[in-house]
Amino acid sequence: MTALPAAFLDTPIAHRGLHDRDAGRIENSHSAIRAAVGRGFGVELDLQLSADGEAMVFHDATLDRLTGATGEVRARTAAELGEIALTGGADRIPTLAAALAEVAGRVPLLLEIKDQDGALGEHIGPLEAAAAAALTGYDGPVAVMSFNPHSVAEMARLAPNVPRGLVTDPFLAADWPGVPRARCDALREIADYDRVGASFISHNATDLAAGPVARLKAAGAAVLCWTVRSAEAEAEARRVAGNITFEGYDPAITAP
Repeated sequence: MTALPAAFLDTPIAHRGLHDRDAGRIENSHSAIRAAVGRGFGVELDLQLSADGEAMVFHDATLDRLTGATGEVRARTAAELGEIALTGGADRIPTLAAALAEVAGRVPLLLEIKDQDGALGEHIGPLEAAAAAALTGYDGPVAVMSFNPHSVAEMARLAPNVPRGLVTDPFLAADWPGVPRARCDALREIADYDRVGASFISHNATDLAAGPVARLKAAGAAVLCWTVRSAEAEAEARRVAGNITFEGYDPAITAP
């Protein structure tokens, strides 16, 4: 287990960067990263895989919602993806390497490895390898996490010195239609925490009263949460969580 640096509990973390579509800052873009760093917030980013094995900063598995292109992210090379504009702004899809250069260790960076299996199962590997390669030599507070425990275990093998955690949730079947019910039931208990060498969880902010969260917190796990969208929700979340991932409002820069 590699401990989560204290920096991840010192300042709120901007969800997908400090994005604001009205201002032309699209989620997971260079502009959103720069805005978060400029305000002194931590940055949370999502990773998907390109056709040629590069880690790309993008949330969805498909291009349709955020760009004028269509189809799967992993069907295009990093160079092709880098030419695709993010709708509503001037940015294009960045590589993880470019995002790392943008942050440059100035604020905590939290990276979510998006599930490539489709059902939070064992069919993973290339994205984790790409992320680990990009992180080699990075100088700054960084941590990785995933909903898929297999991804987190693979990062433990590939980059044991990078802190890692589980993104956790009530895992209601209605919210996870591609995941077998038995798998949802198991993930809800966060039973893989010790096995994957996690040092933190980032839990659904609407479910922080859950028993598994209390158990892990009592055992010394750092508890982050997602996604907080108001000062009122932040105050409620901080009754349990050590820090928040936020969007859509301006939290206090220093945790109370």
